[in-house]
Amino acid sequence: MDRIVYVNGEYVPEQDAKVSVFDRGFLFADGVYEVTAVLGGKLVDFEGHLRRLRRSLGELEMAMPCTDDELLAIHRAMIEKNALVEGMIYLQITRGAADRDFAYPKSATPTLVLFTQARSIIDSASAKRGVRVVTVEDLRWGRRDIKTVQLLYPSMAKMVAQGKGVDDAWLVQDGKVTEGTSNNTYIVTADGTIVTRDLSHDILPGITRAAVLRCARELQMKVEERAFSVEEALAAREAFSSSATGFVNPVVEIDGKALGDGQPGPVAKRLRQVYIEESLKSAI
Repeated sequence: MDRIVYVNGEYVPEQDAKVSVFDRGFLFADGVYEVTAVLGGKLVDFEGHLRRLRRSLGELEMAMPCTDDELLAIHRAMIEKNALVEGMIYLQITRGAADRDFAYPKSATPTLVLFTQARSIIDSASAKRGVRVVTVEDLRWGRRDIKTVQLLYPSMAKMVAQGKGVDDAWLVQDGKVTEGTSNNTYIVTADGTIVTRDLSHDILPGITRAAVLRCARELQMKVEERAFSVEEALAAREAFSSSATGFVNPVVEIDGKALGDGQPGPVAKRLRQVYIEESLKSAI
């Protein structure tokens, strides 16, 4: 079955999905995106992703091309048309097509594209074995809190990790971990405290991050939102990351040093279990 893609009001086979070569997403990375997980044919944390999408658009003075209800209907149609049971829906909005100019065009119509990816998220191999990461200097722009399509440097960092035979990279600025290439990062200290970077322009306000922290507090786990150093991470009892595409992923090695016994830790495993349980209950 051909995958069906949504492009500006039409559902078309992926080979027929096209946008203009003058689209500012192509010319300037002038666009934002969201990724919503799908479990059992239902959307996980959709309202959170919608709120962040509106914030990203507002920060870039970009128009929303449809209403919230219309966007939900499009997501549900994408699930149905692609018979998607488990996986993700990617949404991208750009400022639209206009002749090349650094200044924002006043009359461009936003481009809206959605596509699906079928993937096993719950029964994830990486969650079972744990993820190995290396640290890489964070050279991204200064507004990482906006979920833009400017993903070249995270892609470069990911390739550095693959070149070293590991799974991912944690980005570091001034000796402190900011986030992973596509995820928020956490450590668990010797006394069991979960530490994750506090929200600012330095990191993306992860929708899964918010849900995971809520789960942790409901489980009476101690949480500190602050920056942590690479040295703290190397000395941690365990570590993990969170994202809409991976939920909670245990990290078992940083820069070649095994954490704990080199296996996924109990805090990460428990949070993953609870997050999945809650997501299955609340998905729409």
